[in-house]
Amino acid sequence: MSIRRPDPRHPGGETPLDEDPLASAFWIRAFRREDAAAVREIVFGVLAEFGLPPDHAGTDVDLTDVELHYLARGGGFWVVEDGRGRVVGTCGLWLDPEDPARSELRKMYLLPEWRGRGLGGQLLEIALKHARSAGRARVELETNRAMTAAIGLYESRGFREIEGETCGRCDRLFALDLK
Repeated sequence: MSIRRPDPRHPGGETPLDEDPLASAFWIRAFRREDAAAVREIVFGVLAEFGLPPDHAGTDVDLTDVELHYLARGGGFWVVEDGRGRVVGTCGLWLDPEDPARSELRKMYLLPEWRGRGLGGQLLEIALKHARSAGRARVELETNRAMTAAIGLYESRGFREIEGETCGRCDRLFALDLK
């Protein structure tokens, strides 16, 4: 549990991120049930930022119960929490129940002010380590061409674009063989 007190020096009660050393602190931790609303807010907010629609009944149904869709099946879901106790990033690894070699990176998003700090790379490494420890030989991901920084990260870590079907808002598919 975090305790956040209003900062009387600033309107709205909070010190701006660039002036608050505590706010710039972060850690990556496992998802907890109480993170669910913040996770949905981040995912849908970033999608809106890129002009991409949510798909509550399809691609995003996993956010209705992260524990069921990720954790109960042996996958993982992590959040980035800042020093103020706020969730500022997300990342999930889904394990394909029909193909024991395949896993999928999903819902890797950071709030805009947290991008460019190396957090995406750290989240990705945690997910890849989990996939390896779960015995998965391949990690796939779907993305949209508008997410150029994320695509650059994936390619820098060895992901290669492949052919295949993607969800309605995604137009690129990548894979990494974990050998």
